[in-house]
Amino acid sequence: MKKHVEFKNHQREIYHFQLRLIVSIGFVLVLLAILLVRFFYLQLLRHNYYQTLAESNRIAVVPIVPNRGLILDRNDLVLARNYSGYTLEINLNKVTDMEATINDLSRLVTITNKDRRRFKKLLAESHNFETLVIRNRLSDEEVARFAAQQYRFPGVEIKARLFRDYPLGEKTSHLIGYIGRINDTEVNQLEESDLSANYRGSDYIGKTGLEQSYEADLHGTTGIEQVEVDANGRAVRMLSLTPPVSGNTLVLSIDAKLQEIAEQSFGDFRGALVAIDPNNGEVLAFVSKPGYDPNPFIDGIDPQSWDELNNSPDVPLNNRALRGQYPPGSTIKPFMALAGLNYHTRSPEQTINDTGVYYLPGSSRQYRDWKAGGHGLVNMFKAIQMSCDTYFYGLATELGIGNIYNFLTRFGFGQKTGIDLEGETSGLLPSQEWKMKRYQQIWYPGDTVSIGIGQGYTLVTPLQLAFATATLANNGVAYRPHLVKEVRSSRSSEARFIAKDPLYDLNIPASQLDLIRRAMVAVTQPGGTAVYASLGAPYHIAGKTGTAQVIAMKQGEKYDAKNVGERLRDHAWFIAYAPAENPQIALAVLVENGGHGGTTAAPIARKVMDYYLLGKVPKPLTKADVQESGAHD
Repeated sequence: MKKHVEFKNHQREIYHFQLRLIVSIGFVLVLLAILLVRFFYLQLLRHNYYQTLAESNRIAVVPIVPNRGLILDRNDLVLARNYSGYTLEINLNKVTDMEATINDLSRLVTITNKDRRRFKKLLAESHNFETLVIRNRLSDEEVARFAAQQYRFPGVEIKARLFRDYPLGEKTSHLIGYIGRINDTEVNQLEESDLSANYRGSDYIGKTGLEQSYEADLHGTTGIEQVEVDANGRAVRMLSLTPPVSGNTLVLSIDAKLQEIAEQSFGDFRGALVAIDPNNGEVLAFVSKPGYDPNPFIDGIDPQSWDELNNSPDVPLNNRALRGQYPPGSTIKPFMALAGLNYHTRSPEQTINDTGVYYLPGSSRQYRDWKAGGHGLVNMFKAIQMSCDTYFYGLATELGIGNIYNFLTRFGFGQKTGIDLEGETSGLLPSQEWKMKRYQQIWYPGDTVSIGIGQGYTLVTPLQLAFATATLANNGVAYRPHLVKEVRSSRSSEARFIAKDPLYDLNIPASQLDLIRRAMVAVTQPGGTAVYASLGAPYHIAGKTGTAQVIAMKQGEKYDAKNVGERLRDHAWFIAYAPAENPQIALAVLVENGGHGGTTAAPIARKVMDYYLLGKVPKPLTKADVQESGAHD
């Protein structure tokens, strides 16, 4: 049997080997080319990008929150300040069982039910924050006790923070306002305004009052600290520091002592007072009574305390001076008289025979004067002095609603004054167009009659009435009311003065103004409705009382405060300026359900003027001091 012998084809094998070798070398070269291209891309083209990433892993950028600016009164008395303290804070991302953690913490640090309620409220509202405060203002002992046990509480830490404080509490609550934790809406607003970078690390923002209106000045500029960190995130060394810039200091036109005197002068009553320097528009006192303590709002007020404030029948959260809208009552009469002179509807000498009843021409409906039997022969001077309703019923009818609207608008009625506080309301000065739009009804002559004595549809705020009074006191030259006198820069010694130019000059003839102003002085003299306001005063006061109805009386029905519930009684008004010959202060006082302006509102105004002009510190008014009498506004 023959064996089959195979002969290898070495030439072919060498060819295949060389082919595989060439393919392998080509594959390796392609891979090297790809690697070189990638290397070129990463090392050259993307060098800056990856260097930044590497640096970011090595360097931590820590925001430094600036000190919030101070708020001072005109005499540099502090109204809003900062102080340092310790907080106990919980990282929401690191704590799984919140209730158990808080219970364990309460064995080391006092955590009240109020603290727990506030924390839950903040937890429900603050979705954009990593940490929330469970306790504020820890004592040194509490700090030491927790520090010794901190290892047991991952995600819980103590931080040193600056706290805001309002020394005068509720006396300046509606004026200064307060700061609070930034909510989701405010986060979005900051992002839309490109301000979010300046609020990195900041938890608080102005919520109301001047804290809100001047947030841009008070907040300051956030600083930046670059710190090198190790693999565990611990700081190794500081690389660079851009220090924060503290917020600017606000210096107000408010006199803090006058503010306290005004607030205390209300005693047991509710109401509002606004006092203005008529020569420049500076607000000297701005009171809404009752107020509230703004300090608990800073870290989030607990739900129970919030409900007590929000549901109180005294409505302490309502800024009566800025937003309260009331019928002006007889305080409108000096302005109505000026309108009569301006349109030559009435002359100063022209008299009417007041029998105590006014009949609208062509109508049998009666409009009664506050004084039964009337005042007899009355000219314009006497009508203001004795607050004769009948005179102004007729004057309003003769003027017509069109002229009334046009003239009173010039004194700011029905408009916002533009004061440097958010949330001002505009009151209401009615017109034919307004009534048609609001009620789809035409304007009736009877509507005009009520406007003449400040009733009907007309509504004003205490701020508006103070502004109108200041304009009248300043011979028709109007200044916009403002609370901030100057802004002191934290970067330098420079100050930005809020010196306001006059808004406008009404150009009212001096003879007309002189008549009205003399009549307003007579209001506070014997025979006037506010005679007690000026007893013993070494200066002359020009004023006008007013009574604003809360409930409408039926025709022929006589109002008796004793038969009406306290909160349904008339509101009391008093507007005034002094000294009458050279006015330095003009004000409007409203006492809710206070009855007659001459018996409740005027004494408050007198106390404020006495302190401002003479430095006298008065006693507060109590309800027991006020006796209902036959006097009217």
